[in-house]
Amino acid sequence: MIKLHDKLFKPYLSETQILEAVQKMADNIAVDYKDETPIFVGVLNGSFMFVADFLKAYQHPCEVSFVKLSSYQGLTSTGIVETLLDVSEDIEGRSVIILEDIIDTGRTLQQLVNLFSNTNVKEFKIASLFHKPEIYNGEYLIDYVGLEIADCFIVGYGLDYNELGRNLREVYQLNQTNMINLVLFGKPGAGKGTQASFLKEKYNLKHISTGDVFRFNIKNNTELGRLAKSYMDKGDLVPDEVTISMLKDEVEKNPEAAGFIFDGFPRTTAQAEALDNFLESKDMKIDATIALEAEDDILVARLLERGKESGRSDDQDESKIRNRFDEYNQKTAPLKEFYSAQNKFHSVNGIGEISDITERLAKVIDSLR
Repeated sequence: MIKLHDKLFKPYLSETQILEAVQKMADNIAVDYKDETPIFVGVLNGSFMFVADFLKAYQHPCEVSFVKLSSYQGLTSTGIVETLLDVSEDIEGRSVIILEDIIDTGRTLQQLVNLFSNTNVKEFKIASLFHKPEIYNGEYLIDYVGLEIADCFIVGYGLDYNELGRNLREVYQLNQTNMINLVLFGKPGAGKGTQASFLKEKYNLKHISTGDVFRFNIKNNTELGRLAKSYMDKGDLVPDEVTISMLKDEVEKNPEAAGFIFDGFPRTTAQAEALDNFLESKDMKIDATIALEAEDDILVARLLERGKESGRSDDQDESKIRNRFDEYNQKTAPLKEFYSAQNKFHSVNGIGEISDITERLAKVIDSLR
């Protein structure tokens, strides 16, 4: 796996596969043109490696020229193709073969055809190393194809992602594993933190604990931290939009994550709706909410034992512990209803060996994939 800018890419085509395809194209074109001197026109920037290797494989008289077109920004096509470098005028009566690195929708191809429509070339043909038949509009015949590939975003061998990756000798595919976003519920002592640490490693998830995020922002005196503290100092609740802004920062700081575990947020239906709206704006969603369930008496005993070791006063008084449980039940009930209505609420037995609980959680998550 390689990382370019904010994206991960996985191996897709080896150098050997690519060079075999280039040789096949050179051999096929030679059958048709070895007895004349065709002009090969490479399309920059992407085809420079392809043209170089093609000319090494094509052992017959030929000439080479280049045009430069542009239609991509990042991962998507702008839909507007610009001609940045025109082809030589000395092509009248000659056979011209366009050497494209990749043809997907066909927008760039349309502009290439327009470039030669007013010329008196003897013959005009199109050769593409990579071709995406699933999305090609089929308007023009592609005469020579090296490899047909799926509709995926690729880099390497001249192809780029925001100008990175052109120099790679192999081709890599955008790693589009399905993102998994979870909300983890559980009463105090249910083991959310312990399980979150296992799940984030197992599934490459980012654990976002609202408490940790608040502490980080306040300790580091960030703009959001100062804003949150101004409400807290007055004894007011921090508005949901401030919390959402903190969560947004955490999501955007971790583009390599395969998903997120939200812990401590949402606590109300309004917050759940706000979280849904935020994730939708990022083309994401909550896939599941998982509640670690355990009997109150077992959790009380667990917390009292923890209190002896940690010294936390709120873990040393049974009445305070049970009050926290009541508060959890009151807040979680409407959230359970909210997520159950979306078929996203899952209850998992939180009692037993840590590894057994992790396995139960994994079964729920694996069912989402």
